[in-house]
Amino acid sequence: MSEVLRVGNASGFYGDRFSAWREMLDGGELDVLTGDYLAELTMLILGRDRMRDPDLGYAKTFLRQLEGCLGTALDRGVRLVANAGGLNPPGLAAAIRALADRLGLPVRIGYVEGDALARPAALTANAYLGAFGIAACLDEGADVVVTGRVTDASLVVGPAIAHFGWGRDALDALAGATVAGHLIECGAQVTGGNFSFFSELPDGGHRPGFPIAEIHPDGSSVLTKHPGTGGAVTVETVTAQLLYEVGGPAYLGPDVVTWLDTVTLGQDGPDRVGVSGVRGTPPPDTLKVGVNNLGGFRNSMTFVLCGLDIPAKAALVREQLVEAVGEEGLEFTLARTDHPDATDTEAASALLHVHLRDADRARAGRAFSAAAVELALASYPGCTLTTLPGDATPYGVFTADAVPQDEVAHVAVLPDGTRVPIAPPPVTCLEGPPVQHQALSGAPSLHLSGPTRRAALGELVGARSGDKGGDANLGVWARTDATWAWLRGWLTVRRLAELLPETAPLTVRRYELPNLRAVNFVIEGLLGAGVAASTRFDPQAKALGELLRARVVDLPADLAAGPAPADPEVRP
Repeated sequence: MSEVLRVGNASGFYGDRFSAWREMLDGGELDVLTGDYLAELTMLILGRDRMRDPDLGYAKTFLRQLEGCLGTALDRGVRLVANAGGLNPPGLAAAIRALADRLGLPVRIGYVEGDALARPAALTANAYLGAFGIAACLDEGADVVVTGRVTDASLVVGPAIAHFGWGRDALDALAGATVAGHLIECGAQVTGGNFSFFSELPDGGHRPGFPIAEIHPDGSSVLTKHPGTGGAVTVETVTAQLLYEVGGPAYLGPDVVTWLDTVTLGQDGPDRVGVSGVRGTPPPDTLKVGVNNLGGFRNSMTFVLCGLDIPAKAALVREQLVEAVGEEGLEFTLARTDHPDATDTEAASALLHVHLRDADRARAGRAFSAAAVELALASYPGCTLTTLPGDATPYGVFTADAVPQDEVAHVAVLPDGTRVPIAPPPVTCLEGPPVQHQALSGAPSLHLSGPTRRAALGELVGARSGDKGGDANLGVWARTDATWAWLRGWLTVRRLAELLPETAPLTVRRYELPNLRAVNFVIEGLLGAGVAASTRFDPQAKALGELLRARVVDLPADLAAGPAPADPEVRP
């Protein structure tokens, strides 16, 4: 057994860079290569695929990617682990076997199932399984392991369990590997993709490489990437990904609760960031369950409102459409993209987005879009639309609940077909750790009462935001210790409501992560019934952090913009 397990990632979502599997296999040494294909929206897409063809329900892209690189992986001894099985892990395993036979490649395939749950009327219902089923397949010699709905981090934790022989009681090691898995599961997002300070990257963020986690026997790791690939691996790029789609300091998983407030990062050389100090406690006695239901049908039309009297023009359209199709299910959003005294049409125009959701496909379809088009010569001056009339499309509603771990039949199907039940953890926390609503702490900032300057908040801080069902998370980190001393006292829930008014009526939970110089907000209900049902302009809240950074505020005059000085040592 080697002292370091090198785990790479080649997919952060269904539709990620197709060539990444080839790039990672050709780019340097690896022991395991993982791919994450599943998100809440993806499960809905796969559910609709399965409705059309019961033999589908898995990520077809993965199969096409394997065709060009399965032989390379086998030749180099790189084991492949992916959750591309989606709703049909046995179906994907059979398709891979058929592909290998066609290519003349001997391959041992394992898969993990048991996540699918019976829920009346649900399109999909899947528990988030842990990593020990993956480990069981690898222990029995699997070259390729495919799964259904496991936690994203399990794709990395499973290989580490198999490699280092960790048991259920190795909680700190499991937690450390969970952090490593969370960091690389979104692919290039940890190597400079979607990074607030992308212009500072060596290649300007043009084509970041995919990440590698070098995992050690104690669960600590070093994040890196193949030499010569784009982007960068720095404490800040890693911080950004660590804040992505998380809640409080207690990161609940099926195998361990990982305490994010114990994570310590430090630059370990060029494109190398050490991750250490992670602590774990027993997992909750329940598993998260993601449920997708078909919510009805939706359609959208966008009107261009140019020049004067923008609110009155929007009001006229509203009155006319309500009269034409009725008010139920209609939603109007006026985006004031217009500028006064503009010299071209686009700069002088606002956009009125009109959405309709209904259980009746006919009403949400042509009846609505045709009614909008019929206003072209009978509404406000300059009436025009950016959308053509079209039919309605179905949308899904995502909800999450929980099920006792011992009620889920987690099964590893080994390469020889043997079915091995994976027992739940013997020690759990009955209800999981209590949610910690962090209040402001520490001494008052020295910067709160000094001279200030008006500038964008993003001069001093970075941000990363994302979705979790109908909620959004917004993580904000300070670039220096001095900025953190100011930020933690300044960026309160009330201040956030002032800067982002759409959060004001919602429940917002605030958490501090001092080791990361960061504060994380969970904004409940911002995305309504979830990504697939949301009519918000930014339905996955991906740009929420950049919106916050763009707000002009009073910054302390003595705080300089720019990153913290490079420090080769792990920050205490």
